[in-house]
Amino acid sequence: MDKIRIGIVGYGNLGRGTELAIRQNPDMELACVFTRRDPASLKILTEGVPVYSMNDIADHKGDADVLILCGGSATDLPEQGPKLAEMFCTVDSFDTHAKIPQYFEAVDSSAKKGGNVSIISVGWDPGMFSVARLYGSCILPHGNTYTFWGKGVSQGHSDAIRRVEGVVDARQYTIPVEAAVEAVRSGADPELTTRQKHTRECFVVVKEGADKAKIESEIKNMPNYFADYDTTVHFISQEELDRDHSGIPHGGFVIRSGKTGECGETNHIVEYSLKLGSNPEFTSSILVAYARAAYRMHKEGQSGAKTVFDVAPAYLSVKSGAEIRAEML
Repeated sequence: MDKIRIGIVGYGNLGRGTELAIRQNPDMELACVFTRRDPASLKILTEGVPVYSMNDIADHKGDADVLILCGGSATDLPEQGPKLAEMFCTVDSFDTHAKIPQYFEAVDSSAKKGGNVSIISVGWDPGMFSVARLYGSCILPHGNTYTFWGKGVSQGHSDAIRRVEGVVDARQYTIPVEAAVEAVRSGADPELTTRQKHTRECFVVVKEGADKAKIESEIKNMPNYFADYDTTVHFISQEELDRDHSGIPHGGFVIRSGKTGECGETNHIVEYSLKLGSNPEFTSSILVAYARAAYRMHKEGQSGAKTVFDVAPAYLSVKSGAEIRAEML
Protein backbone atom coordinates (compact mmCIF):
# COMPACT_ATOMS: atom_id res chain seq x y z
CA MET A 1 0.00 0.00 0.00
CA ASP A 2 1.37 3.38 -1.00
CA LYS A 3 1.30 5.58 2.06
CA ILE A 4 0.07 9.17 2.17
CA ARG A 5 3.11 11.35 2.78
CA ILE A 6 2.38 13.99 5.41
CA GLY A 7 4.43 17.13 6.00
CA ILE A 8 4.16 19.09 9.23
CA VAL A 9 4.53 22.87 9.20
CA GLY A 10 5.37 24.14 12.68
CA TYR A 11 6.54 21.87 15.49
CA GLY A 12 4.87 23.14 18.65
CA ASN A 13 2.21 21.31 20.67
CA LEU A 14 0.01 20.77 17.63
CA GLY A 15 2.92 19.66 15.44
CA ARG A 16 4.08 17.11 18.01
CA GLY A 17 0.51 15.86 18.40
CA THR A 18 0.27 15.47 14.63
CA GLU A 19 3.43 13.41 14.54
CA LEU A 20 1.95 11.06 17.15
CA ALA A 21 -1.39 10.86 15.33
CA ILE A 22 0.29 9.88 12.05
CA ARG A 23 1.74 6.84 13.82
CA GLN A 24 -1.79 5.58 14.54
CA ASN A 25 -2.80 5.63 10.88
CA PRO A 26 -1.35 2.71 8.89
CA ASP A 27 -1.91 4.38 5.51
CA MET A 28 0.23 7.40 6.39
CA GLU A 29 3.84 8.31 7.03
CA LEU A 30 5.61 11.45 8.18
CA ALA A 31 7.62 12.72 5.22
CA CYS A 32 9.10 15.99 6.48
CA VAL A 33 8.85 18.79 9.03
CA PHE A 34 9.22 22.51 8.34
CA THR A 35 10.21 24.94 11.08
CA ARG A 36 11.12 28.59 11.60
CA ARG A 37 13.74 27.47 14.09
CA ASP A 38 17.20 26.26 13.14
CA PRO A 39 16.42 22.81 11.65
CA ALA A 40 19.58 21.39 13.18
CA SER A 41 18.34 22.30 16.66
CA LEU A 42 14.97 20.54 16.31
CA LYS A 43 14.76 16.94 17.50
CA ILE A 44 11.56 15.20 16.41
CA LEU A 45 10.28 11.80 17.55
CA THR A 46 10.51 9.98 14.20
CA GLU A 47 14.02 8.96 13.24
CA GLY A 48 15.20 9.53 9.70
CA VAL A 49 12.62 12.19 8.81
CA PRO A 50 14.20 15.39 7.47
CA VAL A 51 13.59 18.76 9.10
CA TYR A 52 13.75 21.79 6.81
CA SER A 53 13.66 25.54 7.20
CA MET A 54 10.36 27.23 6.42
CA ASN A 55 12.36 29.51 4.12
CA ASP A 56 13.10 26.51 1.86
CA ILE A 57 9.59 25.05 1.69
CA ALA A 58 9.13 25.86 -2.01
CA ASP A 59 12.16 23.68 -2.79
CA HIS A 60 10.35 20.63 -1.37
CA LYS A 61 7.10 20.90 -3.29
CA GLY A 62 7.05 17.21 -4.23
CA ASP A 63 8.15 15.82 -0.87
CA ALA A 64 4.67 15.60 0.73
CA ASP A 65 1.17 14.74 -0.51
CA VAL A 66 -0.48 16.88 2.17
CA LEU A 67 0.88 19.54 4.52
CA ILE A 68 -0.71 19.88 7.94
CA LEU A 69 -0.30 23.50 9.05
CA CYS A 70 0.24 23.68 12.79
CA GLY A 71 0.75 27.43 13.26
CA GLY A 72 -1.45 29.83 15.17
CA SER A 73 -4.52 31.57 13.80
CA ALA A 74 -3.54 35.03 15.00
CA THR A 75 -0.61 35.66 12.65
CA ASP A 76 0.74 32.38 11.19
CA LEU A 77 -2.13 30.87 9.23
CA PRO A 78 -3.43 34.07 7.58
CA GLU A 79 -0.06 34.27 5.80
CA GLN A 80 0.85 30.60 5.48
CA GLY A 81 -2.55 29.23 4.46
CA PRO A 82 -2.97 31.05 1.13
CA LYS A 83 0.75 30.89 0.32
CA LEU A 84 1.13 27.14 0.83
CA ALA A 85 -2.23 26.19 -0.72
CA GLU A 86 -0.82 27.11 -4.13
CA MET A 87 2.08 24.66 -3.70
CA PHE A 88 0.58 21.78 -1.70
CA CYS A 89 -2.66 20.18 -0.58
CA THR A 90 -3.10 21.47 2.96
CA VAL A 91 -5.15 21.06 6.12
CA ASP A 92 -5.23 23.68 8.87
CA SER A 93 -7.03 24.56 12.10
CA PHE A 94 -7.73 28.27 11.53
CA ASP A 95 -10.11 29.07 14.39
CA THR A 96 -10.84 32.80 14.34
CA HIS A 97 -14.55 32.26 13.63
CA ALA A 98 -15.30 35.84 12.59
CA LYS A 99 -12.60 35.77 9.91
CA ILE A 100 -13.27 32.31 8.42
CA PRO A 101 -15.22 33.61 5.37
CA GLN A 102 -12.40 35.90 4.21
CA TYR A 103 -9.75 33.30 5.05
CA PHE A 104 -11.67 30.74 2.99
CA GLU A 105 -11.72 33.06 -0.02
CA ALA A 106 -7.98 33.72 0.18
CA VAL A 107 -7.11 30.02 0.46
CA ASP A 108 -9.65 29.01 -2.18
CA SER A 109 -8.11 31.34 -4.77
CA SER A 110 -4.60 30.00 -4.14
CA ALA A 111 -5.61 26.34 -4.00
CA LYS A 112 -7.50 26.57 -7.28
CA LYS A 113 -4.55 28.30 -8.88
CA GLY A 114 -2.27 25.45 -7.84
CA GLY A 115 -4.83 22.70 -8.50
CA ASN A 116 -4.75 21.63 -4.85
CA VAL A 117 -7.29 20.79 -2.15
CA SER A 118 -7.03 22.79 1.09
CA ILE A 119 -9.35 21.95 3.98
CA ILE A 120 -9.51 24.86 6.40
CA SER A 121 -10.71 25.33 9.99
CA VAL A 122 -10.40 21.66 10.90
CA GLY A 123 -10.50 20.69 14.57
CA TRP A 124 -13.20 20.29 17.17
CA ASP A 125 -14.39 23.89 17.03
CA PRO A 126 -14.45 24.92 14.29
CA GLY A 127 -14.75 21.37 12.97
CA MET A 128 -16.62 18.61 14.80
CA PHE A 129 -18.76 21.13 16.69
CA SER A 130 -19.54 22.85 13.39
CA VAL A 131 -20.90 19.58 11.98
CA ALA A 132 -22.99 19.05 15.14
CA ARG A 133 -24.44 22.56 14.78
CA LEU A 134 -25.31 21.94 11.12
CA TYR A 135 -26.91 18.54 11.74
CA GLY A 136 -28.93 19.90 14.65
CA SER A 137 -30.29 22.86 12.69
CA CYS A 138 -31.20 20.64 9.71
CA ILE A 139 -33.00 17.99 11.77
CA LEU A 140 -34.69 20.40 14.17
CA PRO A 141 -35.26 23.55 12.10
CA HIS A 142 -37.47 25.11 14.79
CA GLY A 143 -35.08 25.62 17.66
CA ASN A 144 -31.85 27.13 18.92
CA THR A 145 -28.24 25.98 18.96
CA TYR A 146 -25.94 26.65 21.90
CA THR A 147 -22.19 26.04 22.04
CA PHE A 148 -20.25 25.94 25.29
CA TRP A 149 -16.47 25.47 25.58
CA GLY A 150 -14.45 24.30 28.54
CA LYS A 151 -13.41 24.31 31.16
CA GLY A 152 -10.13 24.06 29.35
CA VAL A 153 -7.06 25.65 27.86
CA SER A 154 -7.60 27.36 24.52
CA GLN A 155 -4.45 27.06 22.41
CA GLY A 156 -5.50 29.85 20.05
CA HIS A 157 -6.32 32.30 22.82
CA SER A 158 -3.16 31.40 24.75
CA ASP A 159 -1.14 32.00 21.58
CA ALA A 160 -2.87 35.36 21.07
CA ILE A 161 -1.83 36.44 24.57
CA ARG A 162 1.76 35.37 23.94
CA ARG A 163 1.81 37.73 20.95
CA VAL A 164 1.23 40.72 23.23
CA GLU A 165 4.40 42.76 23.73
CA GLY A 166 5.98 42.05 27.10
CA VAL A 167 4.39 38.60 27.54
CA VAL A 168 6.74 35.63 27.98
CA ASP A 169 4.20 32.82 28.35
CA ALA A 170 0.49 32.37 29.00
CA ARG A 171 -2.40 29.95 29.46
CA GLN A 172 -6.03 30.90 28.91
CA TYR A 173 -8.95 28.93 30.32
CA THR A 174 -12.43 29.13 28.84
CA ILE A 175 -15.12 28.46 31.46
CA PRO A 176 -18.85 27.92 30.79
CA VAL A 177 -21.29 29.80 33.02
CA GLU A 178 -23.10 26.98 34.81
CA ALA A 179 -26.42 28.79 35.13
CA ALA A 180 -26.53 29.31 31.38
CA VAL A 181 -25.78 25.64 30.69
CA GLU A 182 -28.54 24.44 32.99
CA ALA A 183 -31.06 26.83 31.47
CA VAL A 184 -30.34 25.41 28.00
CA ARG A 185 -30.49 21.78 29.11
CA SER A 186 -33.85 22.43 30.75
CA GLY A 187 -35.33 23.34 27.38
CA ALA A 188 -35.99 26.94 28.41
CA ASP A 189 -34.43 28.28 25.16
CA PRO A 190 -32.84 31.32 26.81
CA GLU A 191 -31.44 34.19 24.77
CA LEU A 192 -27.82 34.42 25.87
CA THR A 193 -25.18 36.97 25.00
CA THR A 194 -21.57 35.95 24.47
CA ARG A 195 -20.73 37.38 27.88
CA GLN A 196 -23.49 35.39 29.59
CA LYS A 197 -22.26 32.04 28.28
CA HIS A 198 -18.54 32.02 29.16
CA THR A 199 -15.86 33.68 31.22
CA ARG A 200 -12.16 33.72 30.35
CA GLU A 201 -9.33 33.34 32.85
CA CYS A 202 -5.74 34.13 31.88
CA PHE A 203 -2.50 33.21 33.63
CA VAL A 204 0.30 35.36 32.25
CA VAL A 205 4.08 35.52 32.68
CA VAL A 206 5.63 38.85 31.68
CA LYS A 207 9.12 40.20 31.18
CA GLU A 208 10.76 41.93 34.11
CA GLY A 209 9.70 45.56 34.24
CA ALA A 210 6.81 45.09 31.80
CA ASP A 211 3.79 47.38 32.12
CA LYS A 212 1.24 44.95 33.59
CA ALA A 213 -1.64 47.42 33.43
CA LYS A 214 -1.03 47.99 29.72
CA ILE A 215 -0.75 44.26 29.05
CA GLU A 216 -3.95 43.51 30.98
CA SER A 217 -5.83 46.20 29.08
CA GLU A 218 -4.56 44.93 25.73
CA ILE A 219 -5.64 41.38 26.56
CA LYS A 220 -9.10 42.34 27.81
CA ASN A 221 -9.79 44.55 24.79
CA MET A 222 -8.46 42.17 22.12
CA PRO A 223 -11.13 41.87 19.39
CA ASN A 224 -12.33 38.37 18.42
CA TYR A 225 -10.65 36.91 21.51
CA PHE A 226 -11.47 38.69 24.79
CA ALA A 227 -13.34 41.94 24.20
CA ASP A 228 -16.79 40.31 24.38
CA TYR A 229 -16.14 38.31 27.58
CA ASP A 230 -15.68 38.90 31.29
CA THR A 231 -11.94 38.26 31.46
CA THR A 232 -9.71 37.87 34.50
CA VAL A 233 -5.94 38.24 34.14
CA HIS A 234 -3.54 36.76 36.72
CA PHE A 235 0.17 37.62 36.55
CA ILE A 236 2.26 34.72 37.82
CA SER A 237 5.83 33.45 37.60
CA GLN A 238 7.09 31.01 34.98
CA GLU A 239 7.64 28.50 37.77
CA GLU A 240 3.98 28.75 38.83
CA LEU A 241 2.80 28.42 35.23
CA ASP A 242 4.95 25.33 34.65
CA ARG A 243 3.86 23.77 37.95
CA ASP A 244 0.13 24.48 37.89
CA HIS A 245 -0.79 24.91 34.22
CA SER A 246 1.36 22.51 32.20
CA GLY A 247 -1.53 20.37 30.92
CA ILE A 248 -3.72 21.28 27.97
CA PRO A 249 -7.16 19.78 28.72
CA HIS A 250 -10.30 21.07 27.06
CA GLY A 251 -13.75 20.10 25.90
CA GLY A 252 -17.26 21.42 25.63
CA PHE A 253 -20.64 20.68 24.13
CA VAL A 254 -23.07 21.69 21.41
CA ILE A 255 -26.75 21.60 22.34
CA ARG A 256 -29.63 21.84 19.88
CA SER A 257 -32.95 22.59 21.56
CA GLY A 258 -35.83 22.11 19.15
CA LYS A 259 -39.56 21.57 18.87
CA THR A 260 -41.71 19.37 16.63
CA GLY A 261 -45.41 18.55 16.40
CA GLU A 262 -48.47 20.28 15.01
CA CYS A 263 -48.24 23.12 17.49
CA GLY A 264 -44.60 22.74 18.50
CA GLU A 265 -45.61 20.93 21.66
CA THR A 266 -42.86 18.26 21.60
CA ASN A 267 -39.45 19.25 22.97
CA HIS A 268 -36.12 17.70 21.96
CA ILE A 269 -32.58 18.19 23.25
CA VAL A 270 -29.64 16.90 21.20
CA GLU A 271 -26.17 17.20 22.75
CA TYR A 272 -22.69 16.44 21.42
CA SER A 273 -19.96 16.68 24.04
CA LEU A 274 -16.20 16.28 24.34
CA LYS A 275 -13.94 15.79 27.36
CA LEU A 276 -10.36 16.05 26.16
CA GLY A 277 -7.26 15.07 28.09
CA SER A 278 -5.11 16.94 25.56
CA ASN A 279 -6.49 19.62 23.28
CA PRO A 280 -3.56 19.53 20.79
CA GLU A 281 -3.44 15.73 20.60
CA PHE A 282 -7.17 15.50 19.87
CA THR A 283 -7.09 18.41 17.40
CA SER A 284 -4.14 16.92 15.57
CA SER A 285 -5.95 13.57 15.33
CA ILE A 286 -8.78 15.36 13.50
CA LEU A 287 -6.30 17.15 11.23
CA VAL A 288 -4.73 13.83 10.24
CA ALA A 289 -8.10 12.29 9.36
CA TYR A 290 -8.90 15.28 7.17
CA ALA A 291 -5.47 15.03 5.54
CA ARG A 292 -6.62 11.64 4.25
CA ALA A 293 -9.74 13.33 2.87
CA ALA A 294 -7.71 16.07 1.17
CA TYR A 295 -5.50 13.45 -0.46
CA ARG A 296 -8.47 11.44 -1.74
CA MET A 297 -10.39 14.48 -3.00
CA HIS A 298 -7.29 15.71 -4.82
CA LYS A 299 -6.87 12.28 -6.43
CA GLU A 300 -10.43 12.64 -7.73
CA GLY A 301 -9.49 15.89 -9.44
CA GLN A 302 -11.05 18.29 -6.98
CA SER A 303 -9.40 21.60 -6.08
CA GLY A 304 -9.97 24.70 -3.99
CA ALA A 305 -10.70 25.36 -0.34
CA LYS A 306 -13.05 23.08 1.56
CA THR A 307 -14.49 22.98 5.09
CA VAL A 308 -15.78 20.09 7.20
CA PHE A 309 -19.20 20.74 5.63
CA ASP A 310 -17.85 19.75 2.21
CA VAL A 311 -16.18 16.49 3.22
CA ALA A 312 -18.21 13.26 3.27
CA PRO A 313 -17.44 11.17 6.39
CA ALA A 314 -16.32 8.20 4.29
CA TYR A 315 -13.32 10.23 3.07
CA LEU A 316 -12.01 10.32 6.65
CA SER A 317 -11.83 6.59 7.28
CA VAL A 318 -8.93 4.29 6.48
CA LYS A 319 -11.58 1.58 5.94
CA SER A 320 -13.25 0.92 2.60
CA GLY A 321 -16.84 1.86 1.86
CA ALA A 322 -17.88 -1.79 2.16
CA GLU A 323 -16.19 -2.09 5.55
CA ILE A 324 -17.77 1.00 7.08
CA ARG A 325 -21.20 0.04 5.76
CA ALA A 326 -20.89 -3.42 7.31
CA GLU A 327 -19.38 -2.29 10.62
CA MET A 328 -20.86 1.11 11.38
CA LEU A 329 -24.07 1.73 9.44
